[in-house]
Amino acid sequence: MTTLRLITLGYFVSLLIAASLNYLPIPGIIDDQAYAFGIFALDVFDDLLHVASALWALAAALISHRASRIFLTYFGALYFADGLLGLATGSGFLDAGILIYGFYEYPSFLIKLAANIPHLFLGGFALAAAYFGRK
Repeated sequence: MTTLRLITLGYFVSLLIAASLNYLPIPGIIDDQAYAFGIFALDVFDDLLHVASALWALAAALISHRASRIFLTYFGALYFADGLLGLATGSGFLDAGILIYGFYEYPSFLIKLAANIPHLFLGGFALAAAYFGRK
């Protein structure tokens, strides 16, 4: 199993964890206003997107090194762009937030950054792995 395939399996696990945040009975994850870590709301649609992405990652990891690189490239580009749009507007496009909510004002830039860090980090790391993981 190549490093890219292992990284892609890591994305499978990470995305399943993201999809399960609303359902884990662990204190401190979801607050009384239904915000994960007090920063962002995850709904069923977000959970389904995370599960679909996780299944895509699993399929890619099981198929081949090349399929993993393709997953990391496209997933990375989409997630990183979503994070950038979230930083610029407060809403992303993957969950259609920019269409549904338009521009969203966070109480501070630090909270806006914290809300978008997961997509920026996951997307950026995936792109870097795809680029540097070429054979």
